[in-house]
Amino acid sequence: MLAAVLILILAFYTVFFAPNWNERNEEDLNETRKTPQIKKLWGLAQSAMRERKPMKAEKALLTILKFDEKNAAAYNRLGILYAKEKHFKEAVECFEIAQSLDNNASSLHNVGLIYFETGKYEKAAMAFSQAIEIEGDQPGRYIAYAKALEKLGNRSKAIEALETAYSLNPSTVVLRHILEIYENAGDTESAEHVRERIEQLQLEKAEAEAKSAKTQKRTRRIVKAGTKVTAEETKKAAKRKIIIKKSAAKELPKKRKII
Repeated sequence: MLAAVLILILAFYTVFFAPNWNERNEEDLNETRKTPQIKKLWGLAQSAMRERKPMKAEKALLTILKFDEKNAAAYNRLGILYAKEKHFKEAVECFEIAQSLDNNASSLHNVGLIYFETGKYEKAAMAFSQAIEIEGDQPGRYIAYAKALEKLGNRSKAIEALETAYSLNPSTVVLRHILEIYENAGDTESAEHVRERIEQLQLEKAEAEAKSAKTQKRTRRIVKAGTKVTAEETKKAAKRKIIIKKSAAKELPKKRKII
């Protein structure tokens, strides 16, 4: 069961959090590249994390913090590293320090993921809620919040959060999650309504894909026809040019013979 929850958490992190981190990372790196040493250490930390060498990455990040103890980006990276290694206590501490230095939704979301992983669902829900207050246009934050609320037995608020996630990014995955909550609650009428929504969304997506494929096929046909027409017109234009030259040559006055 714990393994399944871990896989789910990692899936949420990969799909919904990683893009946010990458976007913020570029901003943070620009601030942290104050010295050649820090720039070099960032490169070492990034390559070590890509190569899955946690000890090497940790050493580089800790060295960055020796140069700059208020480096929120380094604390965030270190927190991610500790979370992957399941050192949850240290990870939470890093994310909380990062949050105190730079108030951003990503750090709060990470803290929520760790609290969720360790079964502290109330703290997880609070962290996700605070992240939403800062950045409320990310579907993944609402999905994570809904999972925590569901664990706390608050199905109505969980469904509300999922509906918000759906409004931001319509997905059958979100609808199936809502369906599961209704089925577990024994609400057959609401569950049936959600099944109809799933079928309708699948139909709309299939129609959109078919329309897109038809449009692409039509575009290719038009381009091909246009190319053929252009080739024929070029050939005709060249032929007309030759005819005009011959006609002009006939109309030129003959040179008089000089005596």
